[in-house]
Amino acid sequence: MTSKFGLAGGIPERRVRPIWDAIDSRQFKNALKHSTSLLAKCPNSPYALALKSLILERMGKSDEALSVCLNAKELLYKNDSLLMDDLTLSTLQIVFQRLDRLDLATGCYEYACSKFPSNLELMMGLFNCYVREYLFVKQQQTAIKMYKLVGEERFLLWAVCSIQLQVFCGNGGEKLAMLAEGLLKKHVASHSLHEPEALMVYISILEQQEKYGDALEILSGQLGSLLMIEVDKLRIQGRLLARSGDYATSANIYQKILELCPDDWECFLHYLGCLLEDGSSWSKGTNNDPINPPKPEDCKVSQLADEVFHSRISTSLAFVKKLQVDTSNDFIRCPYLATLEIERRKRLHGKGNDDDIVEALMLYFLKFGHLASFSSDVEAFLQVLTSDKKTEFLAKLIKTLDSSATAPTKVLGKSITIFKIQELAGNMYKLPVLELEGCAVQMVEMYCKSLPLSKDLDPQESMHGEELLSMVCNVLVQLFWRTRHLGYFIEAIMVLEFGLTIRRYIWQYKILLLHLYKSLDVKNILMETVSHHILPQMLVSPLWGDLNNLLKDYLRFMDDHFRESADLTFLAYRHRNYSKVIEFVQFKERLQRSNQYLVARVETPILQLKQKADNIEEEEVVLENLNGGVHFVELSNEIGSKTLTFNEDFQSRPWWTPTTEKNYLLGPFEGVSYCPKENLTKEREENVRGVIEKKSLLPRMIYLSIHSASASLKESVEENGSISGSKISSEFKFLLERHAKMLGFSLSDAVEVVMGVSSGVKSFEAFGSDEIDWINFAVFLNAWNLNSHEPLQPNGDQHGRGIWYVVDTLLVKYISEKIKSMESLICSPRVDLPILVQLVTEPLAWHGLVIQSCVRSSLPSGKKKKKGGPVDQHSSLVFNDIRDSIQSLCDIVKEVAKWIRGQIDRPENESVEIILSSLRKKEQDEGPGRVFHVLESLIPSINEAELGDRISQELKTWSPLDVARKIVTGDSALLSQFLNICESKIKYFASALGAASDLEFLRYLSTTERVEWIVQALH
Repeated sequence: MTSKFGLAGGIPERRVRPIWDAIDSRQFKNALKHSTSLLAKCPNSPYALALKSLILERMGKSDEALSVCLNAKELLYKNDSLLMDDLTLSTLQIVFQRLDRLDLATGCYEYACSKFPSNLELMMGLFNCYVREYLFVKQQQTAIKMYKLVGEERFLLWAVCSIQLQVFCGNGGEKLAMLAEGLLKKHVASHSLHEPEALMVYISILEQQEKYGDALEILSGQLGSLLMIEVDKLRIQGRLLARSGDYATSANIYQKILELCPDDWECFLHYLGCLLEDGSSWSKGTNNDPINPPKPEDCKVSQLADEVFHSRISTSLAFVKKLQVDTSNDFIRCPYLATLEIERRKRLHGKGNDDDIVEALMLYFLKFGHLASFSSDVEAFLQVLTSDKKTEFLAKLIKTLDSSATAPTKVLGKSITIFKIQELAGNMYKLPVLELEGCAVQMVEMYCKSLPLSKDLDPQESMHGEELLSMVCNVLVQLFWRTRHLGYFIEAIMVLEFGLTIRRYIWQYKILLLHLYKSLDVKNILMETVSHHILPQMLVSPLWGDLNNLLKDYLRFMDDHFRESADLTFLAYRHRNYSKVIEFVQFKERLQRSNQYLVARVETPILQLKQKADNIEEEEVVLENLNGGVHFVELSNEIGSKTLTFNEDFQSRPWWTPTTEKNYLLGPFEGVSYCPKENLTKEREENVRGVIEKKSLLPRMIYLSIHSASASLKESVEENGSISGSKISSEFKFLLERHAKMLGFSLSDAVEVVMGVSSGVKSFEAFGSDEIDWINFAVFLNAWNLNSHEPLQPNGDQHGRGIWYVVDTLLVKYISEKIKSMESLICSPRVDLPILVQLVTEPLAWHGLVIQSCVRSSLPSGKKKKKGGPVDQHSSLVFNDIRDSIQSLCDIVKEVAKWIRGQIDRPENESVEIILSSLRKKEQDEGPGRVFHVLESLIPSINEAELGDRISQELKTWSPLDVARKIVTGDSALLSQFLNICESKIKYFASALGAASDLEFLRYLSTTERVEWIVQALH
């Protein structure tokens, strides 16, 4: 490619250099000044125009930049000689890419290549354009042309990778793979291969066609010498042999690998799988999900005869024993963990017993019990033991610990391991409340005693025993769930805040606190995997500013990655790292199908609709920008056929909320003792798909509600190209039927449920966990009914008071119920608050928009109407319902505001005292406060020489009073935002009530008087 400061379009370097220097230093005004000066001297230079467009785009002037770019493009097309300048084209490509007009950049390169078909630089630029647009077929065609032009191996590999990408996208896999193989075979015959990556691509093409013998032959031949690392070559051989069914030879290969790399656990599983011929590792249905990888316990049971099975198990045991003898490194765990896996396989085959597994577990504990990884290492093996054997194993562990005399850090590590095993085995949570409290006290005392071991560590290094406080938190939350005593909940928060005071870098504490009471900042690099800790709670909170920032940042982060991922792909092509080409494209495809990405895309406009719901004109602007919600209805139609990906790291979630949809603390105590974080993707996918589908209908149903209400009170609604009343009604009914179907009912049955709950015949439990969706349905049902000529029920009242009254009753009853169910937020966790927030900001807000539309449409026009007509009578009936509805909604929102003020106005010191008093009960030995007392008693007894200066100083800063104030301040900030939302709605309802009261009088005013009144009312 032409040098940046070389001649471009005949412009000398000295004139271009100041412009690039200014751009690189972000002095865009200075760069524009130099660019204008350059254009004055070279007005017909496409490169000068391209530079100006680049500067304008960086300054945020997108429209001007596009206009200048198009001028440069026209000049290029007029002078073929200028098309040879790749620097001009690449500069235009940068601008077009940033303006999301990749098609224009591609068009420039296509035109240039058509004029100069033998120019390699232009063809590479065109290939780059196709990479950015993910046009794999055109990538392949362009790469083949370059290969034919210069015969370079890299261009052939570019073509083959483009073919592979087509295969992975599901387009003609078998024929395309054969084409790629043919291209490579022909090239090898004439030129051989010269790069390891080229060999890997060749082998992967053969693997896709299940030609394992051919792949092994190539690997064993001269081309195999391209792989310089012997272990890498052996791994490929082992995989190919296993997939071809030659398990014996494959097992021998994996045995060689283990001799070279004795700590390769995955390799051992492959070795054992081949030895026992279970084939689970190499079946076509193998789970390649990087987020939820396959577990060793998911392996198939070997179908070998008993004698053969016994012989091969003996062979594997002998080999493992040899590995243990040959391994002198105390940190290599695989040979010892392998014994456990062998015993587990024996038990699965019906030839082992629990005693052998317990013995193997004990041996593993004696050697590695002090490691933090011990519990996760043995979790799968613990699950196959009976309850009695787990108890026996625990007893042996405790006895071993009592008799051991090792280094303090190892004793501490083994003690922590025993607590973890108690959790995994479920024994801990079967204890009575008093004994469970005793466990928590024991853990926190152990933590305090272990602090001197960390006095010389750097603040960013993990401290010895810091896992103990996470475990204490788990126990205290379990006690809260059992007893519903708030003190345990507060105590869990205090324990974690205490740990963060000593070392603020412990992410595990922050995650637990996030699920108890506070928010968390997430770095961009972790947004897709960690945002599930924040987003679901924020979506139902009144913190709209924070939610807007979170959604905006997340979507910007994702969209920037999608825009820039092609750069990484082309970089991988240029550096001949072909495996990364496939990886980058597949990663981008996975992110685009992320369920969180779809949720964020749908929730962003819904948040905008919530924020503008008190002003119908502003709401209509949002809906207009959303094209009336049509796009989201299309998304709802497509969601059933989309394959969603779940990239969340649920392993970091606390036990009481294993997924975003489940929170044990919200329900009664179920006696759950151990909650394994299993792969719940299949169950979650159906649920998330349903949520997205329902949410996607909201913008359109809000749009139709406004127009339906308006149509019901106007003689003609075909204004400004709007859809007719009959079309509104038919589309609205169709969406209501879909909504009802998502709730599990037909439209008529759903109407019956709503009517039954409203009248008290059925309880709110009939709505299940979808109460917000049900009340939304009732709101939209009312809006449709206003403009519909179909009765809601047989012999039902079509336009009477019924449906308005139903919606008002549902909202008033349910909101009142939630207010009564909540005590002070200081005295109980905020269980019902998110539901109350949703009720006010969703169904009540949408119902308010229907009211606003009706009020606006009820304002009489200048055209005089006859009194007493059917339209006027209908308007009067609806008008009465509107007035009653406004009054009831205004009253209930005032009740919510009154409750919020009662929470906010409580003196801070009183709230703080309520929190602290739940922990200070000195007259009894049991109950909340025992763990807290241990922490409090540590502060006066600080020994700086023993703990070190840093830990001692940090401990002195810990204040339970400050933690309590943080809790109170956080609740107050949350409620203040909710109060602002409620007050905005009260203000609107009050003004709407006044307007409604004047409507009847307004009908008899003159046209001039009406105009004056309307102007005053709107402002």
